[in-house]
Amino acid sequence: MQTTLSDKVAMITGASSGIGLALTRQLLQEGSHVIALIRSGFPKDDALIQEAIHNQQLRIYQADLSDFAKLRAALDQIKRTEERIDILFNNAGGSFADLQFSKQGRELHYELQTVVPYIITMELKELLKRGMLKRIVHTSTSAFNTMKSFDPEALDRPGQFKKLFGPYAASKLGLSLWTQELAASFFEQEGITMVTVDPGGNNTMRKGKKSGIPFYLKPIIRLFFPHPSKGASLLYQAAIGDNKPGAFLVNNVRKNLKFAQQASRVLDKVRTIYMHEYL
Repeated sequence: MQTTLSDKVAMITGASSGIGLALTRQLLQEGSHVIALIRSGFPKDDALIQEAIHNQQLRIYQADLSDFAKLRAALDQIKRTEERIDILFNNAGGSFADLQFSKQGRELHYELQTVVPYIITMELKELLKRGMLKRIVHTSTSAFNTMKSFDPEALDRPGQFKKLFGPYAASKLGLSLWTQELAASFFEQEGITMVTVDPGGNNTMRKGKKSGIPFYLKPIIRLFFPHPSKGASLLYQAAIGDNKPGAFLVNNVRKNLKFAQQASRVLDKVRTIYMHEYL
């Protein structure tokens, strides 16, 4: 079993803040190379980050991932420039404060956190096949355990919005469901293992940024939730662990997914978007 990522090439989406930044710093400190696919820049006052950028241990590709034209340009650049990817962390996302839609016309949580990870997975699988680990870790959540119902047809344009436990939770459930549905055949055909991980509660709140966190949870998060390095460590452990393809992991333990009977429909939806819109 892999015990460290110190000599590996890791790609991280959403690497410049929150859990993604904590994971990036952990990997750089170990000596890993990091490919960062991000929308906003890294902190200018972070000496570790700036040194890694300078010596190309940290290589940056920027794009709004929810805009397919910009995503395509960034992924094409990665495919032209990078030689391999050992582990892919599909981590980009967040909980938004209101109902928003992508440039393609779909609800933004769904586009960014369900559809885009599928596109990135498909587009970068050849680089992953050249890697040593051949693993993908998608950042999910357990927030969807509060959901009483789930309709894949409502993912594109939900009829109502609820912070954290609405489209955000549904999009993460969709991510975990299509991963579970695809993972076994993907491993057999491509040799790549992918799992989804709940990084747990982390204090990722940032000053001056509108948040999709309900107001009653904000003081609890500020006072009691751990630093994002806690969530980063769970993603890291999933990357080095010997996990069954498609597993949904909570505290490194495999858990069953709700609404598993809808997994094939979610996979059909994201696959259709990829085939008929992105390509």
